[in-house]
Amino acid sequence: MTDLSLKDPNNPSGPVQVHNYKIAVDRDLCIGAATCIAVAGKAFELDSEAKAVVLQTADAETIEALIDAARACPVAAITIEDENGNKIFPQ
Repeated sequence: MTDLSLKDPNNPSGPVQVHNYKIAVDRDLCIGAATCIAVAGKAFELDSEAKAVVLQTADAETIEALIDAARACPVAAITIEDENGNKIFPQ
């Protein structure tokens, strides 16, 4: 993984803007299960600490795929908020 592949190299796990949504991975909760990658591989990757980071290509995934990836996380480490700050997942 190179810094160029990250959506935001200063905040690799977010929060970052994807479409009109804010995506963030709680690095304290993330256990590196990689289910987010299995569901939305263009959006997530594990870094050298086995924590999920958001990729520059995240916009290639649909919001439905991103929500499915958040739902698939066994520890609910991924949060998604809409443009008004309303939590989409987890609710």
